[in-house]
Amino acid sequence: MQTVIITGGTKGIGAEIARKFLDAGWQVLIAARNEFGLAKEDHDRLKFQQLDVQIESDHQALVKTALELFDTLDCYINCVGFSKWSSVGAVDEQFWDDMLNTNLKGTFWGCKVAAEHLSVGGSIINVSSIAGKRGSANNAVYCASKFGVNGITQSLAKELGSKGIRVNAVCPVYVETSGLIEALDNPEAPSGEQKTSDYLTDFTINQTALKRLPKGTEVADLCVYLASESASAITGQCINVDCGVLPQ
Repeated sequence: MQTVIITGGTKGIGAEIARKFLDAGWQVLIAARNEFGLAKEDHDRLKFQQLDVQIESDHQALVKTALELFDTLDCYINCVGFSKWSSVGAVDEQFWDDMLNTNLKGTFWGCKVAAEHLSVGGSIINVSSIAGKRGSANNAVYCASKFGVNGITQSLAKELGSKGIRVNAVCPVYVETSGLIEALDNPEAPSGEQKTSDYLTDFTINQTALKRLPKGTEVADLCVYLASESASAITGQCINVDCGVLPQ
């Protein structure tokens, strides 16, 4: 039986990913700062451990737990992250550090530790964003963090391929989670003074090819596929899950 670690797996997209891996028969270890959401539910093959993604030793402890519980590590998914808009003039060192240390450094530590312990044929999946492929107003720091995640993904795919480890990223557009709604409820967010629901409706109509937004379950489906033997020839890719917002 295969084992996956998912950081940020207690809520939002991370929880959707964890549920899909459980449905696919995997052993799942989820991690976050606090034990809530999915971590409070009772599932066979699901365990939780506290983690601060900014601390490399926390990632090491997480892998140690996975190996003690399940004897193998076959996929490591870096899903911890947050979004917050800010105009360039309002960015201070604290804002920069919080964003980069969580979204970028936290992802790098996960990749580094996973690379030491993954089984041959294992994979790393980084949850990025289409903000890692194009800039947008009041979003320089978040975009920098996600451009960095995509760069890490591509570089490590080249570096780790000889070890039989694949590295890919998924790049969603807006997925309606509590974290997104909170981030959009900000005068510097692209929603501006619009109601968030109205902004998302307008965005869907004007920006998506399919006239809808992706669901967290669809991001999760892609992650399960990328971790599977069916995706054994796919590495170094940063794949959009965006209903056609950014065709590439």
